[in-house]
Amino acid sequence: MQNLVFANTRVVPPSRWLSFPLIAALIGYGVVLFTPAVLNDPDTYWHVASGVWILEHHSVPHVDPFSFTMAGHPWVAHEWLSELLMALAYRAGGWNGVVVLFGIATATTAGCLAWYLAGRLRPLAAVVTLTLGMTCLSSSLLARPHLLALPILVLWTIGLLSAQERRASPPLRLLPLMLIWANLHASFIFGLALVIPIAFDAFFEAKRDGWRVARAWALFFAAALATALLTPHGWHGLLFPFQLTAMENVASIGEWQPLDLHSLQPIEGALAALLYVVVSRRVRVSAPRLVIVAGLMYLAYRHSRHEMLAGIVGAAVLAEPLGRAFGSKQEALAVRRLQLQGVAVGLAFAALLAGLRFAFPIVRGDDPVSPVTAISAVPDSLLTTPGFNSYEFGGYLIFRRVKPFVDGRADMYGDPFILAYVDAMRPDRAAFEKLVGQYRIRWALLANRSPAAEMVAKLPGWRRIHADAVAVAFVRDGP
Repeated sequence: MQNLVFANTRVVPPSRWLSFPLIAALIGYGVVLFTPAVLNDPDTYWHVASGVWILEHHSVPHVDPFSFTMAGHPWVAHEWLSELLMALAYRAGGWNGVVVLFGIATATTAGCLAWYLAGRLRPLAAVVTLTLGMTCLSSSLLARPHLLALPILVLWTIGLLSAQERRASPPLRLLPLMLIWANLHASFIFGLALVIPIAFDAFFEAKRDGWRVARAWALFFAAALATALLTPHGWHGLLFPFQLTAMENVASIGEWQPLDLHSLQPIEGALAALLYVVVSRRVRVSAPRLVIVAGLMYLAYRHSRHEMLAGIVGAAVLAEPLGRAFGSKQEALAVRRLQLQGVAVGLAFAALLAGLRFAFPIVRGDDPVSPVTAISAVPDSLLTTPGFNSYEFGGYLIFRRVKPFVDGRADMYGDPFILAYVDAMRPDRAAFEKLVGQYRIRWALLANRSPAAEMVAKLPGWRRIHADAVAVAFVRDGP
C-alpha cells in the first residue's frame, strides 16, 4: 500500500492511532467552525477592513486611513498579510469564509503538534499532552492574526527541536516560515528568541563538536533575523513588538493584563499535571529547555494572551523529555506514515464540516462588539462628522467605513491619547468635555449601561437619540 512518509523513523504496526493527527486536526477545525465566540473580538472588524483597503489600494498602509483623530499619523500595519487573507476569505464567503480560514489555521496547528507528539510519546501520553496544550488556546480562540500565525509557530518550533534532537544543523528550509511569520504577526519575535536556548541545548549536547554546532546555529539565527526584516516596514517591524510592550496603556487592555488567578485557568491544570509527572517519573529536562518552559510560564502569567504560547510551545519542548520518561520511541504512536486513504477521509470530513457551516450562513447582528441597530439610528449627516465611541465599537465603525474616535490599534494612538480617553470613560466630566472641545465631537456611540453613557445622558447640550441592549447613541445640540 502506498504511503506518504513524513520522516525516517522506526514505525510500529499501524493501529487505530494511525489517524491521530487527522483526528486532532478535525476536532480543532470543527471547534472553530461552530463556536460563535470566535467572532467576539472587535478587532476582527478592522482587520478585515484593513485587508479590504490593501486590496483596493494595492499597497500596505503606512499612515492611518481609518480614524479622524489620527488621520495621516504613522501606523505600522505589521499584520498586513493576515489582514489580506482575512479580507480575501470575507470576500469569498462572508463571515463563514473568515471562520473557515481560522478553522484551517487551528486544524493545521493541532494536526502538526499531534504528529510531533505522537512520534515521541505513548498513545495516552500524547493525547493528554496535546489536550492540555491545545486547551490553553481556548481564551484566545478569536478570529485575529495571532491564530493565523500559530501553524508557523508550531512548524518553526518542531523544526528547531527536531534538528537539535538529531544533533543536526538547523534546516535552512525554516527561513521561508520566518518570512511569512514576520508579515503575519508580531509574534515572530518569539520565534527568533526561541532559537537561542535551543542552540545552547545543541551546543551542550554536541560535546566535541560544540563550537562547530554553535557556529551553525549562530549563522542560522543571523539568517533568520535578516529574513525577519523582509517586510514592508523593515526594521520598524522588528522594533514594533518591543515598542508595544513598553507602552503604559497596554495594561488597560484585557489580553495584556496578568492572568486571572481567581478562577482556574487551563495553564494551571497543565502546570499541575507537568509537576506531577516530573516528580513521579523523575523526568530529566535539560537546562535550556527548562529556561524555555520558565520563560513561557512568566509570559503567560504576565500577559494572559501568552497562555496559548505556553501551552503549544511548552507541549512541544517537553515532548522529548517526557518520551524518555514514559518509554522508548518504538512505543510511540504509529503516525509517522500517514496513509493516503486516511488523508482523503480527513479532507472529506473537513469538506463536510465546511458544507455544514455554509449551510447556515453567519449573519451578524447586535452583540457587545457590533452596535448594528444603534449605528443605523444615527443620521448619515452625523456619521461624516467627528464622533466619540466606546473602545469596543471602533472596529465595527471602521468596518462600516465610519471614522472612529478610537479603536483597537492602541499602539498607533499612543499613551497620552489612550490615557486621556480612559479618563473620559471613567467617567471624568472634565476630561470628556475637554476631548469634545478639542476634537469638535458632534455625536457619541457608547456601550449601554457604561458609566460614560450614564454621564453623557445627564450633560446639558446632549440628547439621546437611540438606546438598545448594546449601545446608546447621543447627539450634541449645544455649540
